[in-house]
Amino acid sequence: MINVYNIIRQEALNIRNTSDGQQIFDCVRKKYVALTPEEAVRQNIILYLANVRNYPVSLMRVEVSMKLNGMQKRCDILMYGRNRSPLLMVECKAESVKISQSIFNQLSRYNLVFKVPYLVATNGTDTYCCKVNFKTQSYEFLNEIPAFETINCLF
Repeated sequence: MINVYNIIRQEALNIRNTSDGQQIFDCVRKKYVALTPEEAVRQNIILYLANVRNYPVSLMRVEVSMKLNGMQKRCDILMYGRNRSPLLMVECKAESVKISQSIFNQLSRYNLVFKVPYLVATNGTDTYCCKVNFKTQSYEFLNEIPAFETINCLF
């Protein structure tokens, strides 16, 4: 388990008050969005990936739509490699939601579409990263989210 929540200082999150409530700036979508508990976690992990693990924001996508078993779904964060192939997928949950096997089942279903080699599940406090082995249809948990250049050069 990786604790990334306290690495990014709260001051780094660009939050504003509006007549509709609090909003947080999303550097990927380049706009303010409603500040929900899940969105706070999403913006924190985006800043962690960009500032600590060196993932280029220009290669990140947020709330990526997909069709799965005839139903419209959305992946929270999808990271692409420099060759534009999907590289890492992140599922964000509110801090109050426990990271469980069902969340990894959700990531695995989404990965039927994207086929990324790295999956991350986080609620801000608890963060898990695993590497997918497509040959054995299994995954191995890692001690940290790999740095971008470490995994980008593999693909």
